[in-house]
Order: sequence, then C-alpha cells, then structure tokens
Amino acid sequence: MNKYEKKNREAIKKRKRKVRRRRILAVFLLLLVIIGSAAGYILYQTYNAAKESYSEIENRTDGKSELREEPVHISNDPVSILLLGIENYTDDYDRGRSDTIMVATFNPSDQTMKLLSIPRDTRVEIGDLGYKDKINHSYAEGGKELTIETVEGFLDIPIDYFVTVNFDGFINIVDLLGGVNVDVPFNFNDINAKWERFYFTEGEMELDGEEALVYARMRKKDPRGDFGRNDRQKQIVTSVIDKLSSPKTITKIDDIAKEIGKNVETNIKIREAIAFRQKFSNFNSSRIEQLSIQGYDLDINSVYYFDPDDQNVEEIQTELKQHLELLPSETNDETTYNETNQ
Repeated sequence: MNKYEKKNREAIKKRKRKVRRRRILAVFLLLLVIIGSAAGYILYQTYNAAKESYSEIENRTDGKSELREEPVHISNDPVSILLLGIENYTDDYDRGRSDTIMVATFNPSDQTMKLLSIPRDTRVEIGDLGYKDKINHSYAEGGKELTIETVEGFLDIPIDYFVTVNFDGFINIVDLLGGVNVDVPFNFNDINAKWERFYFTEGEMELDGEEALVYARMRKKDPRGDFGRNDRQKQIVTSVIDKLSSPKTITKIDDIAKEIGKNVETNIKIREAIAFRQKFSNFNSSRIEQLSIQGYDLDINSVYYFDPDDQNVEEIQTELKQHLELLPSETNDETTYNETNQ
C-alpha cells in the first residue's frame, strides 16, 4: 500500500467516524426532544387536570383566615391543612358527610408535620349557628366553609388550606400509587358498599384502593372504636405521603392529576404544590407526629356523641399554635426567662 492509498483510507475512516458521531448525536438529540416533549405534555396535562380541583374558600379577605394577620403560603410559612374524606354526593342538594376529619400543620423550618384526627362524633359548636352537634354534621349543613369555621372554633387556630376527597377518588389514587403499606393491629374482616368482604391479618400488609378504604372506615369491630379508626386513617395518610414522595410516582403524575381533578377539591394552587414538592422533596412520614384527642362517651336523647376533654383540647391547641409559630415555643420561653433573670 503506497502513502496515497494509506492517506485515502485514513480519510475514509475519519469521515465514517464523523458520520457515526453525527448519528449518535442526532439520536441523542432526538431522545432529548422526545423526553422534553413528553415532559412538557405531562406538565401541561397535569396542570390542566389539577386546576379543575381548585376552589376558593368563600368570604375570605385576601384569601386568608380571620385568625391570620397576614396571608401565608404553603412553601414558605407554617400552615395548617384541613383534610376531609367525603362519604358521598347523592345529588346537587346533598353535600354528603365528612366521614374523615384531620388537621395537619406543617412547619418549613424543621420540615415537620403534626397530624390530628378529629372523631366524627365529636360534640362541638357548629360554626356560629349557636348550637352543638357532631362535627361531621357541619359539612352537611354548610359544606367546607362551615366545616372550616367549626374546626377553627374548636382548635382555635387558622385553617389555611383544605383538601376534600371523595371515596371514588381515594380508591383510584391509592391504586395509581401501587397500594399503601399499613401495620394491621389485629385480625378482622369487613365489607364495602358492594357487600364484598375483605380480610385483614395482624402485621404488615399492602392494601389496594378498595382494601384501604374498608380498612380506614371500619370501626364497629375495633375495640378502641373511633380512636382505633382514627389511627388506621393516619396510617393510610402517612403511607400515601411516602408513596407520593417516591421517585417512581413521577411516571404516574398525569393519571394522578386527572383523578385529583375529578375527585378532589382544594384551595392549594398547582404552582404552590409544585413549589412545595421541589422545596421539600425529602419530606416523608418519619417527620410526622400523630396527635389524638381524649374525651368521654356521651349519650343525649339516645344519640351517641364523643365529648372532648377540655384540658386535653387546650393542650392540643397550644401545641398546634406553637408549631404554626403563633405562640412562642417552649425553647423561646426558656431563653427569654433566662435572659430576663441574668
């Protein structure tokens, strides 16, 4: 082979390498375009689906509670969220019942949450209507607005955000997340609305949506009654939070957003939710402290009520106010005392 043939062959090899590199680059760019387009499509679809669930709380100035001096934002400030599980909507004139009532407070400085279940039979003042009744009746009487007003009066804290979910949405969202993990406290079985029977065995179990709903709602077979039921509901909530925090969820976000759009109502804006998720991506159930209300059984005219213990309620009020930074923390109190007395 002479030097001219050798140069010609090397030139051909160089051209081939360049073509290969261009092809690889082209394929890579094509993949980026496809992924980018898919991500953009998912984001667009997610935004459109999730915005359908948005609903303001009526009669609020600047969108804030009357117990707030300034508006707060979920990704920057300590906030409270009212979680309501709605039993059903039979028609346009029946709002249904709030079968599950929880209050969550979140403090961004230490990324902690306190989660309180309020038994649905708790006897409280119903907003400003001037009488006491079961707290879950407030939703039937005046929807989310009266329920928020009632919970604010009971706990003496502002309710900044609310989330309602009906049972169809609950089942579908749990299924989309791949189920939830719970620690079943004892063996039991129960039926759903279709009279299908489900069996639960003591210990760790993974539940699909229908099983999770039956597990969360059962109370007649629980020796602790509403207290046991509330603890099981808090298990479900903490497990859902863990699943939503998982990187695997991103591939299902479009379907989850559609379910939220159809079955969830909230005043959390989609951009606030995205900002919160980005800022607190490592938040999980290990940072949740569960609270419970103590009280007594009460019978009035053959109707059962749960009568909350006043002292316990005051302690919970104080704890939630401190977590929302509406009161000085115990640490700050001690610091102030020490500085004053030095």
